[in-house]
Amino acid sequence: MWLAGWLMAPVSAADAALTDGAADASALIAAGRKTAGFCANYHGQSGLSKYPDVPNLAGQNPAYLLRQLDAFAAGRRRNDFMEGLVKMLSADDRAAVVAYYASLPVTPSRAAPGPGAEAGGRAFAQICAPCHGKDALGGNEFPRLAGQQSEYLRINLMRYLHPTKERSYGPMTAAVMRLGEDKIDAVVDYLSSLDVPRD
Repeated sequence: MWLAGWLMAPVSAADAALTDGAADASALIAAGRKTAGFCANYHGQSGLSKYPDVPNLAGQNPAYLLRQLDAFAAGRRRNDFMEGLVKMLSADDRAAVVAYYASLPVTPSRAAPGPGAEAGGRAFAQICAPCHGKDALGGNEFPRLAGQQSEYLRINLMRYLHPTKERSYGPMTAAVMRLGEDKIDAVVDYLSSLDVPRD
């Protein structure tokens, strides 16, 4: 089971604490469902976002999600709203929320391929796939991009191209600079049109 593997390979203090406590996956998910009540106002109860600039979280790679919450809590990733919210959660709360969202089925509303999808697919394969995978499913280190909100993807690629306090990560900035602003829309067209395998 995906969660068992995640719990056996801690990536943060929260992960380690849960592993040491031999947390039961179903109990962890149930706790996360309760804690995620406020998150659902934006990310959706089913993990499908209610807003175009807010990411879908359903089925997202759990180790990646946990690192992002830990980064918000520590101020390494900046967003006034998210930082304030995440800082109210304990490390165990954050891990439970991650387990809940990662356990949800991925049922994105797959977009019809946009005009740049074909060119975007070529650019993705050359520049993005080495980290995010040929099918854009990511892994522990990197998020799944397939089927993600197109506006969210576009906004964040632009933030990496022109680094801001919200997103700053050298390897991503270097990759997006190779991509170039003129290809961002094409890559977004491609990613938004991808199917996501069901477990």
